[in-house]
Amino acid sequence: GTKLEILNDEFKLVHQYNPIEHIESRLKTDESITRKLIRKGKEITVENIQKYIDDIAGVRVICSFTPDIYRIVDMISSQDDIEVLKTKDYMLNPKVNGYRSYHLIVRVPIFLSDRVVPTKVEIQIRTVAQDFWATLQHKMHYKFEGDGPDYITKELRECARYVAELDTRMEELNNEIQKYGKLSDKK
Repeated sequence: GTKLEILNDEFKLVHQYNPIEHIESRLKTDESITRKLIRKGKEITVENIQKYIDDIAGVRVICSFTPDIYRIVDMISSQDDIEVLKTKDYMLNPKVNGYRSYHLIVRVPIFLSDRVVPTKVEIQIRTVAQDFWATLQHKMHYKFEGDGPDYITKELRECARYVAELDTRMEELNNEIQKYGKLSDKK
């Protein structure tokens, strides 16, 4: 999270624009780690946690516009101390339910008092509109234990389509606003 905030501040300084609206982070609970290992059929050991759990720590990066997502992916990928292990581009390939986001599993060094521990972290990058949609979808998923009523599932899928359309329209409007600003600078 701190690294992303620094990158965002630097980007704002260099380009007079900050691609990140806000950053959220979380640590997976012991119970959640245990459930995930059991679901994967693995014994509950520290070694298995390190080997099979990619999202002990998670960071969610919220942007205004879709191109910002790819800018941030590039910024993260170019860092010497971050190793990108996996990527999932749900922007280009949305899930069946309409979910859009960009996921990275990275390994970062965590500095302890006596050693450095390489740790896997999941980074999810999405727009404000996608985050709004995903929050509601997440609530439904847990409320109905993954099996929500068909009419709600259908409505959420339709809303995902609206969100994608909204993101495109907002990006186009922003591009027009930026052009206008550049034209008025020349006057």
